[in-house]
Amino acid sequence: MGEHTYAEQYGDNLNLTIPEPGLSTMNNVCSKMKCVVVLISGRPLVLEPYLAKIDGLVAAWLPGSQGQGVADVLFGDYGFTGKLPRTWFKSVDQLPMNFGDEHYDPLFPYGFGLTTKPVGGN
Repeated sequence: MGEHTYAEQYGDNLNLTIPEPGLSTMNNVCSKMKCVVVLISGRPLVLEPYLAKIDGLVAAWLPGSQGQGVADVLFGDYGFTGKLPRTWFKSVDQLPMNFGDEHYDPLFPYGFGLTTKPVGGN
């Protein structure tokens, strides 16, 4: 789920929310089974109200034609290292927020992430 592709001002909005049908899909699927949400976006979006509903989150950013690479690591064909290149805010009221700010209280701090190993024979 996530944003439609955009460049420059076409992606501008003030609330940084996940557009429909992403939220409805997430609510429907994640209320019935364990789920991993793959968020396609060009920037951090509001996530905190939804985290309790999901079991895993992958920030895939805007992968363009390289979406298969995201699938490869999700299914364990390859290991990966994913670290946030920026701070992920809890709410838009915290913005602007930068690593090292006096009141730095992010949802996910700069550099947050994990490293996996492949589960297959690769």
